[in-house]
Amino acid sequence: MTGQNKKIYSLASIANEIGATLVGDPDFVIVGLCSLPKASPDRLSFLSNSAYKHYLKSTTAGAVIVTKDDQLLFSGNKLLTENPYLAYALASRLFVDLSEVPSGIHSSAIIDSSASLAKGVLIGPNVVIEENVVIGQRCQIGAGAVIGAGAQLGDECSISENVVINKDVTLGNRVTIHSGAVIGADGFGYAFDGEKSIKIYQLGSVRVGNDVEIGAQTTIDRGALDDTVICDGVKIDNQVQIGHNCHIGNHTIICGCVGLAGSVTLGAYCVMGGGSGAVGHITLADYVQVSAMSLVSQSISEAGRYSAGTVQMKTGEWKRASMRFKELDSMAKRLKRLERTRS
Repeated sequence: MTGQNKKIYSLASIANEIGATLVGDPDFVIVGLCSLPKASPDRLSFLSNSAYKHYLKSTTAGAVIVTKDDQLLFSGNKLLTENPYLAYALASRLFVDLSEVPSGIHSSAIIDSSASLAKGVLIGPNVVIEENVVIGQRCQIGAGAVIGAGAQLGDECSISENVVINKDVTLGNRVTIHSGAVIGADGFGYAFDGEKSIKIYQLGSVRVGNDVEIGAQTTIDRGALDDTVICDGVKIDNQVQIGHNCHIGNHTIICGCVGLAGSVTLGAYCVMGGGSGAVGHITLADYVQVSAMSLVSQSISEAGRYSAGTVQMKTGEWKRASMRFKELDSMAKRLKRLERTRS
């Protein structure tokens, strides 16, 4: 055995696993995955972005996952599929190390006597588990994580190092939370009395569904009254901020550095591009895609792709355009006056 994670596969077996049509040598051995420009002859690569299509002529990959339309651009072994990116995702599972993780509780962990831990749980060094916590079967809790009082974790959850899950948060089954994330901290709520800001105590919590993944350093605030809800299959990237009382629909994707103000509702199968954001108390319909760095300032009732902001340009051009933006109102007024005089 050799290659990535010491696993090798024939092309025939990979084709069977990912549901692709093999064109080439079924016995050809693959030891790992690699990008088109860096692949060696014993690696499998893929083409899903047309910007990399020119690499098909020069790549030394032993085989490439491509569509039927692109198959003639590569002369070697091919795995044909309608969706190369999905096929790549399925192939990646073949080479990841999914060996059984040993169970056990590290001697430095602090676990309240009222906590309930199911079979096969792994608790790392310096973990703190407070009173009345319930942890399901085969969960893994990384070093330094804190599980607050009354929190409940379903089966097969993976909680990485230094994650904080605050009191009364509930996680479904197969939830993955990466290092440094904070789930269920106080939402940002204050009332101004004329002189100072008065804290609104956050009385809700956070409910996370099944098969959710939450990235490193992401924060999800607890609700002010009702719970913040993350539904099944949601995938959240690193350094995302989700405000109190947000509701994220099934299988929605939230990319890195997104910021959602309080009480935002995202429908199912939405995509929030990197660095985008939404003001509070708005709703996005199912299947809405928001482009990177866009600000959503009002509700969206129809599926589709939405963008905000100005296009990229050289700084000098941008400065001139910015001056024109300031003149738009007066220009519109002059145009109306001109139209009235002509009529």
